[in-house]
Amino acid sequence: MAVERTPNGTYGTAMPKLPRPLVNVFTTLNVGFFRWFGARMRVQGLPLLLLTTVGARSGQRRQTVLGGFDQGDGTWLIVASAAGSAKHPAWYHNLVKHPDDVTMETGGRTTRARVESLRGAEYEEAWRQVVARAPGYASYRQKTDRTIPIVRLSPLP
Repeated sequence: MAVERTPNGTYGTAMPKLPRPLVNVFTTLNVGFFRWFGARMRVQGLPLLLLTTVGARSGQRRQTVLGGFDQGDGTWLIVASAAGSAKHPAWYHNLVKHPDDVTMETGGRTTRARVESLRGAEYEEAWRQVVARAPGYASYRQKTDRTIPIVRLSPLP
């Protein structure tokens, strides 16, 4: 199963548009901190993972450090919240365009990942778990009218 592209919203949190060179610097610093501090880093109390995708437009490898929800069996959930923005984060577009070329790094281990969008009752249950573990996500849903995607990352052998 692939990642379902859901529509952008009509309103949401205003995200600053940074020049590409500045984005590259921040990304490099984030990845460096992730590698340096590893499991000690947290966002909203969540452990972090390093997601590597292929750019939807550029075709280049892109790395993003994300807070994730470890399901305990090697599977992780990631939330394309963009802090309640009307638009999806870039990494989400990358997953939609190139779902078969994704890796995740957690606990010093890198693995290829199968990605799939959660839908229906499975989505609603996952959203309840997300908000229970990281209450800050609840406000994101109130800030936008778009459906905030939840994506499951499952390790491939």
